[in-house]
Amino acid sequence: MTENRTKSLWIALSTFAVASIGAFFFPAFIIRPFRYQNPRMLLWAMAVRERAPLVSLVCGVLCLILVAALWRSSKRWSKAVLTIAAVLVTASAVMSRLNYFEWMFHPVNRARFEAESSSKLGADEMILAVRYGDDARAYPIREMAYHHILNDVVGGVPIAVTY
Repeated sequence: MTENRTKSLWIALSTFAVASIGAFFFPAFIIRPFRYQNPRMLLWAMAVRERAPLVSLVCGVLCLILVAALWRSSKRWSKAVLTIAAVLVTASAVMSRLNYFEWMFHPVNRARFEAESSSKLGADEMILAVRYGDDARAYPIREMAYHHILNDVVGGVPIAVTY
């Protein structure tokens, strides 16, 4: 294989590997709780997340073809790089098909409450409030942003609180 052809294959491999890995990592990095999330970046992250399964699959297949083409003429250290690239693009293709956000946002099945007087909520803290009959609950948005769903019983009625 000529040096120019080898160089072109390595550049193509690098490009497809970055695209495949980025299709998984970009949304995972942008969509995180407890930090400011720019609306434009969230829009981009959701668009990438929606297309990630196809992008990571196509780029992953192309990477594996390029790895096979480069393998025979590669030296020992190059084979290690090719192996790492193959593992990363394969993992990205798998991970982009999973809802890894469910791993970050665990539902709360049994809420614990405290009296308003002993609460450590700041005066400017936002809450979700539910009242049913004489029973009322307040759920801090800060906690709901992390968990996204909470199962509770208010006034004897089971509810699912979500944010």
